[in-house]
This record gives sequence, C-alpha cells and structure tokens, in this order.
Amino acid sequence: MTIEEMHYDFKMKLNKVDSQQYKNFLIPEIDWLLNEAQEIFVKIVAEPRKRSYLGFEKTQRTIDDIRTIVITDKIVPIEKSIALLPTDYWHFLKANVRMTKGGCKNINARLKLRQHDDEFENSPFDNSSFEWRTVNGVFNKDGIKFYTDGTFTNTDVELSYIKKLKYIHNAKDFRSGKYKLPSGILLDKFCNCELPNQTHREIVDLAVLIVTGQIYIPDYQIKLNKLNLNDLK
Repeated sequence: MTIEEMHYDFKMKLNKVDSQQYKNFLIPEIDWLLNEAQEIFVKIVAEPRKRSYLGFEKTQRTIDDIRTIVITDKIVPIEKSIALLPTDYWHFLKANVRMTKGGCKNINARLKLRQHDDEFENSPFDNSSFEWRTVNGVFNKDGIKFYTDGTFTNTDVELSYIKKLKYIHNAKDFRSGKYKLPSGILLDKFCNCELPNQTHREIVDLAVLIVTGQIYIPDYQIKLNKLNLNDLK
C-alpha cells in the first residue's frame, strides 16, 4: 500500500469517509498514528517483552513481516574495545567478532552478551578466549564493549540488527505540501512504509485501535478482536 492508500484505509476503518461523527483527523495526525502503529508492530514481531508472543524468526511469517528492515553482517570496527552502533541501529539480532592473535588474523568468534554485574572476566571458565572462539561483550551508552583475556585483539564485528524505521508521511497532500514534526524536522513530499506490503493493513488496524481507545469509540472491542485474530494484541 502507498501512504495515500494507508490514509484511505485508516479513514475507512474509522468510518470517516461519509461521516462527520468523529474528529476530522489532519494528515500529520494520521501520519503520527501510523508511525506509532508500525513501531508497535515491529516491536511485537521482533522482540516482544512478553514471551507468549511469537517473536522474530519463530515462524516464516514473522521473518517475512520485517525482512526489509533487517541488516545482516555489517562490518563495524572495534576501537579501544568499543564498536560504535550504526546510526540506523534499533534492535540487536546477532554478532560475530573477528579476533587476531600473533599470525592468526581475522578469526571468527562468537559474541556472548553478558550482564553488567556478571563477574565473567574473573572466571577461567567464563572469560573471553581465543582458543574457544568466544568473546564477551556488554552494551553501554557508546555501543558494544568487547573483552579479551589479554592474549588477543578484537578487530571488528559483523553485526546483524533491525534498523530504525523511516518516518512514513503524506506531507505532499497537506496544505502547502509540507509540515513540521514536534521535533522541528520539516517533512515534504511523501514516504511510503518500507515494511512488506502484507503488513500494511495490520499496521492500519493498530493505528485505528490506538485512536479508537483514545476517543472512546464504542466498537473498540470489535477492533481489538480483529487484531487478536492476527496475533497482534
């Protein structure tokens, strides 16, 4: 669906095409709701906080739903034990570290993410090891910090992640063909949803559900039940 079609679908599902019963939403407001909905959609599919949800790569359907925003094996250099996260980074998927020791260069190792309060580097069984091809790492404010046992060097990391979503919008059809976000960013022209087409109606359903709850439309439960049928709730 194009962004224009998503707007039309939103209005249809909110019973807005021939009715003045509810608030007449402006284009920036519909855009905002659609962006909130697509963010919720990806979070549910990719890394749900509640493990009762499916989660990414549990079924082929969920893989297909967000495959267009998955970045695989992007090489990121490690400098002073830190790999800075790419500017479009959103959610971590996996990583392989390349390590060097003596004449052995660019040896692939498994990244083992640790908690900050773990004492992994003090344990001979849990510390980073060239021989076992394992490197410990933790996320911090700068990126990912990698550890060694002092006998090898971590050179770079092949990072797979879910990238940030583009802000979908239909600014070209609003007044002078542009508008500003609350952050001050000026939007013009248009930007379609970059998620696969089969997700677009569910994203619109989520946007309608959000606004239905906000303005207390009586058929809120009906719209919620519709999302439940698609395992989005």
